[in-house]
Amino acid sequence: MTANRAIARKSLPDTIANDLRERILSGELAEGAPIRQETLAAEYDVSRMPIREALKRLDAEGLVQLTTNKGATVTQHSLRDIGEIFDLRALIEVELFRIAIPNMTPQHIEDCAQTLTRMEASYYAGDVATWGALNSEYHAALYAPAQRSLSQDVLQPLNQKSDRYVRMQLSVTKDIARAKDEHRELLALATQKDVEAACALLRKHIHHAKEDILQFISNSRCR
Repeated sequence: MTANRAIARKSLPDTIANDLRERILSGELAEGAPIRQETLAAEYDVSRMPIREALKRLDAEGLVQLTTNKGATVTQHSLRDIGEIFDLRALIEVELFRIAIPNMTPQHIEDCAQTLTRMEASYYAGDVATWGALNSEYHAALYAPAQRSLSQDVLQPLNQKSDRYVRMQLSVTKDIARAKDEHRELLALATQKDVEAACALLRKHIHHAKEDILQFISNSRCR
């Protein structure tokens, strides 16, 4: 953990939780790593109270595991759990996409296209963190016309968990060519209102991500 991460004293638990979340998603704090409250308090130049509150929030999100009298660790999901995260994503996202496509307006299409352009630019700039955030934003934009806020609420933490592993893989492999092409094709099919083809491609897109990431994580853990 790096030192000297002092921050402004405003909404301390939220601000610290946001920063720790990014450190976990980016891989700076590795899965299974212990998190010491006293060390974090020194890094952020705060008392341990806002650190505890921030860790409780991350525990509720599934990014951190808090154990009584044993402190906190960065959550390490099993390969089975990682696979399930992507399977659940597929179930929810394909249905959202199916409902969203008939409701897409030219403005929805334009918003998706702009986000996609920014996402591709961030990748080619080597900014994996921004790419990960924009990837989630792009998928959310595809599904927004479905107007299913409860489904989106269920999907958001699943995307957050999967984003962590997507970033881990991309930071090492730099392999995005297929994902880039599939993202473009998803938007093209949605623009054409080809619901069945678009949903079939989305299902395949999530399956590709799942298989690639499971292979990557399995190989990483065997080293």
